[in-house]
Amino acid sequence: MKKVLFFVLTILIINGGNYSYTMAEEAEQSSKVPAVEKMGAEINTSETNISDSKNTDESKVLEASIEYDWVNMLQLQRDEKIAKYHDILFAEINGKRSKKEFRTQYKDFLKDKDWRTHYRLISSGRKETNEENMSGFFTKFRGQDILYSYAIQPKSNLRRVYYYSAKGSLAYVDEISDNYPNFPYHSRQYRSSGKLAGTIYFETHDIQYVYAPDGKFKGIWLKDRMYDAKGKELMTRTNW
Repeated sequence: MKKVLFFVLTILIINGGNYSYTMAEEAEQSSKVPAVEKMGAEINTSETNISDSKNTDESKVLEASIEYDWVNMLQLQRDEKIAKYHDILFAEINGKRSKKEFRTQYKDFLKDKDWRTHYRLISSGRKETNEENMSGFFTKFRGQDILYSYAIQPKSNLRRVYYYSAKGSLAYVDEISDNYPNFPYHSRQYRSSGKLAGTIYFETHDIQYVYAPDGKFKGIWLKDRMYDAKGKELMTRTNW
């Protein structure tokens, strides 16, 4: 499962969706995409309760243009965009926090004391409460959707997203840039050990550039399709 979920976790919580995962999907996607060692996007994850209606029309025109151009533009142009966002994402990035430092910073979130309530609400389809946005990650078992992980975004601090196991143990933390929820913004995801797991640049609601912890470009999401640096389609998603 860890091979593909980085591309959806961050995005899901920001867009307020739930993700249903099957072993067949893992086989299909991992055959198309290099492994990303991450349970997490998000990759999520703004439809829920965060919208950017101000620039909707402009974004639609931009998205259509970029989707066409990414496949047909010169390789040099694609490389320039990949390098541009890489430099933004990895400038002054803190990818080497000690475990002690990280867990001290997030000591109040290492265990979700309300995990039973969250498990029940998210399993029943709830996506928010008065205090937080929520998103669930499900797997199929004997024909039923079973929640195996979930994400919490406190409304008091929308620039943090906490990912937990089904029983409330912290697995990942998203640190979202100050510009959020306005575009563009970026998100860096850290494991509970403090190690960088990956980072995403959100150009618009439907366009995201995904990078591995070492800075390697993993792909660009254009709505429900991901393309590699050469313009080749890698995978699709049904949760958008």
